[in-house]
Amino acid sequence: MEKLLRNLLKAPWAVVAVIMVVSALFFMQMKDKSRMETDLDEYMPKDHPAFLYSDQAEEWFGINDGIIVAIENQNGIFNAATLDTLKQLTKRLQKMDEIDKADVTSLYTADNIVGNEDGMDVKAFYKRVPKSEEKVNELKHNVEKNEMIFGRLVSLDETVTILIAEINDGVFTHEFYEEILSLVESYETEDIKIHVAGRPIVEGTMAILGPADMKKMVPIVLFIITLVLFITLRSVKSTLLTMGVVLFSVVWVFGLMAVLNIPIYAVSTMIPVMLIAIGVAYAVHLYSHLQLFLRKNPDASKKVAISDMLKYMWKPVLMTSITTAVGFISLLTSEVFPIKYFGLFTAFGVLIAMVFSLALIPAGIMIFGLPKVKKTRKNEANKDSVLAFNFAALILKRKSVSIFITIAIIVLSVIGMQKIWINSSFLDKFEEDSDIALTDKFVNEHFGGTTSLNLILDAEDKANTFKSPEVLRLTDQMQNKLVKELDVVGNSFSLTDYLKRMNKVMNADNEEFNTIPDNQDMIAQYLLLYEMSGDPENLNKVVDYNYAKLNVTFQLKSDNSKAINSAIEIIDSYEDEFAMHGVTLNYAGSGYKGLIFSDLILEGQIKSIVLSLLIVIVLLSLMFKNWKIGLIGSVPIIITSLISFGIMGFLNIPLNTTTALLSSIAIGIGIDYAVHFIEQYRLNAAKSDNQVLVAQQTMAHSGRAISFNAIVVIAGFLVLVFSVFPPNRELGALVSLNMFTSLVGTVTIMLVLLKVTNIYMKRK
Repeated sequence: MEKLLRNLLKAPWAVVAVIMVVSALFFMQMKDKSRMETDLDEYMPKDHPAFLYSDQAEEWFGINDGIIVAIENQNGIFNAATLDTLKQLTKRLQKMDEIDKADVTSLYTADNIVGNEDGMDVKAFYKRVPKSEEKVNELKHNVEKNEMIFGRLVSLDETVTILIAEINDGVFTHEFYEEILSLVESYETEDIKIHVAGRPIVEGTMAILGPADMKKMVPIVLFIITLVLFITLRSVKSTLLTMGVVLFSVVWVFGLMAVLNIPIYAVSTMIPVMLIAIGVAYAVHLYSHLQLFLRKNPDASKKVAISDMLKYMWKPVLMTSITTAVGFISLLTSEVFPIKYFGLFTAFGVLIAMVFSLALIPAGIMIFGLPKVKKTRKNEANKDSVLAFNFAALILKRKSVSIFITIAIIVLSVIGMQKIWINSSFLDKFEEDSDIALTDKFVNEHFGGTTSLNLILDAEDKANTFKSPEVLRLTDQMQNKLVKELDVVGNSFSLTDYLKRMNKVMNADNEEFNTIPDNQDMIAQYLLLYEMSGDPENLNKVVDYNYAKLNVTFQLKSDNSKAINSAIEIIDSYEDEFAMHGVTLNYAGSGYKGLIFSDLILEGQIKSIVLSLLIVIVLLSLMFKNWKIGLIGSVPIIITSLISFGIMGFLNIPLNTTTALLSSIAIGIGIDYAVHFIEQYRLNAAKSDNQVLVAQQTMAHSGRAISFNAIVVIAGFLVLVFSVFPPNRELGALVSLNMFTSLVGTVTIMLVLLKVTNIYMKRK
């Protein structure tokens, strides 16, 4: 390897030219083919049993995510202007190619089931917009009497009405999103305000904010790290070469993603920050060694200085890149596509950054010359070394303090870890005061909720099961229990609501008959009457043709895992009672998929932590040819992982698609410090039997470099506090903390373990 790198120095311009040409090609691919993916269905494995059943159920009952348009008039919605706006918006949405006409539900399209002299009739609430006060009051009266509409499509305070437009899978685009927003905005007046919510709108907003956030973050990261680098390296040439390494690495990663048609997920916006921080770290170690060499050999030529740098640094840089890549590659164990691809392409970027560091930086030095090293007096030159020497001596002298503090931190972290929870919410990725969050809150305050959980009651093809009064009463009882006991469940809807309404109107609107009929034949007659009087297609959304499968929809006011799990816990308590009727409970829809999504995150997180730690320990053992070193080197990153998860538990920071990356980042980047420190400790131990002196020399060399490294990485990740997404900000703060704890763990407890185990010393 060293020989290959030295041969590359014979043609430095060729090295630079090849890297720049290939980077230009990747940049063009990135510019033309990059795309953002926010569809939750595309985040998950298609062959997962839960998703397969959910997809099948979505076909049976036409379950699709809906765009919710809320029309607000503080003076009340029962007036000609507001009702006309509702009608016009409904008709405009019905004409859109992305929306089927039958999938738009509003007061204008809803059926009003009423009783008459002949029995039962199903008719529209209005076709023509009522103009007279008498007609408006009649409509208002009809809505207030209909419990299937009042509180569901018209708010109880009668100031808001909604229309729901369900869209098919795969048709939601950025253009369609913009068209929807533009359409509703055109109908707003001084009195009429229109709010747009629903999962498709959340996903569309993320598709816009994600790239915009990345465009904002990358320049800030570049500026901060460039500034910190210049202060650290004190050389314009060194700073520019280092930034060239990280920029080319980022271009290669996103260029390769574009070539392979891999989309950019929200979490993918973290990759540039990762590569900038990691790529800079390699350069810091190379230049730190070069500076120390030039201080001792100020008259050395470029070739001699670079040869010495490569001789002593290519191996630790290569080892750290491999261990870092392993930390990220372990994310391939996750079944969640954004996390899987994040791990794969970040690992690729890490290895490319290593290659560029060992090839581009030496080539650049050969072309542009050695960095100027400020000549200092002997006392000044030794100032850093004295500080490092004293610190190392203190740690070894007070080694019991490091051990006790470490044990205390581990105990506290384990306690905090018990409080960690998983959150798959898309909405929680936004600020609480953002437009999308405020709109969702507004709709939830006035209606049942913007998140749906679909319960599929399956009698396994036993026809007419859901014409049975006993089964329907049990279903109705379960629906009522969830709405009464859980504040997060705002409403529910199923075949039972149709039957209760029909039973009531067939008995002179007597509220006592707002129940499931006692007789199965009566239920069958009601359903037949509805099919003859109304639109039988409406029933297809709640029950299948043979009445062997039933779709119960629960509306939730939150899309996080705690809310969905609380609903499922109560539903599952009815499992045995339904089983007595030969009915099984299954789930479908985006709400349930989100829950499974969160479970996959946790499962993948556990797998990646265990796998990456095992591989890192094995790699360190092989690299240093000692299994004890593998264990000792892993101590700082194990402690760091425990600390980060402990803090997440204490601060109520959930595990999500972004923070799930924490352990891999901590292991991948934090292990670099241990590798560099151990390698330098090994080299120093080969020259001396004095443990304290070996520790001091190592601290003065690698301790100095990893301190600079940590400062640069922390500065880079702290920039994430400017992100528009709260999870990104949490990740930035936690990773910065991880880098600090990894540094401290390396120069304290790991150093103590190296001394206690007497590794690398000639005489015991």
